Amino acid sequence: MNTSSVPPYRLNPAGGSPHADNARLLARGAVAPVVLPGDVEGVAVLGHEALKEFLSRADVAKDARHFAALRDGRIPAGWPLLTFATVPGMTTADGADHRRLRSLVGKAFTARRVELLRPRVEEMTAGLLDGLERAADGGVVDLIRHFALPLPIGVIGELLGIDEAYRDTLHRLSDRVVATNAGPEEVLAANREMVALLGTVAAARAERPGDDLTSALIATRDEDGDRLSQEELIGTLLLMVVAGHETTLSLIANAVRALCSHRDQLDLVTSGEAGWADAVEETLRWDAPVSFFPFRYPVRDLTVDGTVIPQGTPVLAGYSAAGRDPAAHGPDADRFDVTRPRRSDAARHLSLGHGAHFCLGAPLARMEATIALERLFTRFPGLEVAATELSYRSTFVDNSVRALPVRL
Repeated sequence: MNTSSVPPYRLNPAGGSPHADNARLLARGAVAPVVLPGDVEGVAVLGHEALKEFLSRADVAKDARHFAALRDGRIPAGWPLLTFATVPGMTTADGADHRRLRSLVGKAFTARRVELLRPRVEEMTAGLLDGLERAADGGVVDLIRHFALPLPIGVIGELLGIDEAYRDTLHRLSDRVVATNAGPEEVLAANREMVALLGTVAAARAERPGDDLTSALIATRDEDGDRLSQEELIGTLLLMVVAGHETTLSLIANAVRALCSHRDQLDLVTSGEAGWADAVEETLRWDAPVSFFPFRYPVRDLTVDGTVIPQGTPVLAGYSAAGRDPAAHGPDADRFDVTRPRRSDAARHLSLGHGAHFCLGAPLARMEATIALERLFTRFPGLEVAATELSYRSTFVDNSVRALPVRL
């Protein structure tokens, strides 16, 4: 079957919960033609097995020189997804370039190094819980503003040596960078401001080096420019800031919503019949913090699950759809179940990626979310969501809400 044989699905640039549309698309097949903002034709790989295969293929590239529409001049400068395609760094690099860039930051995210951060994450969590209680108005407080956001932006900020005064601005700009409904002027302005601010951060660390990742990257740039250019330094910082807090923010918020709306599952965790790490893994599967991640490009026409994807097509990894694929997770795939058996490695979720580009920060995200949930529900065991309707973020890339009012 060729992608042209079924009508394409027009992704909603304003975002929203993806699950109902994902189910309809999965019922048609594991691969779906989609229309991206600006009427750009693309493809989403939605089925678990199809996505796992696609993410592992050697004939699929990340470098935007393989993006046919961009190469042919059909993508305007203010296209909302352009940063995902062109930011210099490991997520847009292949082969030796990818290994070089990944190795420069990889040592900061090994399981051992992440475990050394545990006491600081616990300390930050305790302080934020105190602040959450103080900020509550009539017992109600926005969990994202006062907890799910400041924890990961604080952790990645300290890891990168970013002054606390810059962190709110970096989140605001990050929100604009990942927005898929932004206009051209807003896109260009957000990217200019983000690059300028990260340049300021890098200049400060160059002048006053510290025990942080930015200082280490600058030392690498200064000692051997062939290993890291200035553009790659700023691009790497951008990727680390955006990916380093957005995914964990969404993971924490989605897990709280899931546990509050499934009190039986919360009871299983608090009683010890399941672990907090189980709740994190089931949230990653059931309500993946990243819904459609851009981009990969076939370097030749290829067939995935019977569907031909033409060379140069921008392809989205449909993590939220794959997480609820009944073919991989059973007929109850749309049920939140913290005791869900891990039938095999093949059936584990793909929500943090797969293959060479597997999420570098996965151990840190898992640790932060596990600590956050355990401490939050231990401190406030009766916590509940205090709104019936929630507004989703303006993006089909991230999958989470803009605010999460909770009653402590």
